[in-house]
Amino acid sequence: MKQTRLIKLLAVGAVGAVALSTAMAQETTTTSVGGAGVSASTTTSSLDGTGTITAYTPGSDYLSLRSETSTAPVKYYYTKNTTIVDPEGKTVEWSMLRPDMPVRYTYVKDGDRMVISKVTLTKPVSFYEKKETTTTTTHP
Repeated sequence: MKQTRLIKLLAVGAVGAVALSTAMAQETTTTSVGGAGVSASTTTSSLDGTGTITAYTPGSDYLSLRSETSTAPVKYYYTKNTTIVDPEGKTVEWSMLRPDMPVRYTYVKDGDRMVISKVTLTKPVSFYEKKETTTTTTHP
C-alpha cells in the first residue's frame, strides 16, 4: 500500500516537472492591431536540438542539419538575428560553417518552417581550421 502511494507521488512530481519546464520555455507575443483595441496573441516554444550540419550554402536562407535522433537532414531557416557562437560564447562568422560540424541549436516553429535563433558549435573553430604542412625530402 505504501509503495503504491509513493509511486503515485513520484508520477505526479514527474508530470509536474514536465509541465513546469514546458511552461517556462514558452514565449507569448501580443500584437495590437490599429487603435480599435483588437489584439492577436501567439505562443511559441523555443526548442533545442543537437546534430550535425549536412549542408550550408552562403547566401541561402537555410542550412540543413541531421539531428542525433534522425537520419534524414532537415531544413532549418535562419534570419539576420540568428547568432553563431563557439563553445566559449564568442561570435563566429557564417563563413566558418562547414558540413560535418557538430552543433547545438535553438529554434522555433513558424508555421511549417523551423527558424533557428542560435547555433552553438560544440568544438572550437580552431579544431576545424586546416593546418598546412610542408614536407621536404633531401637526397644525399
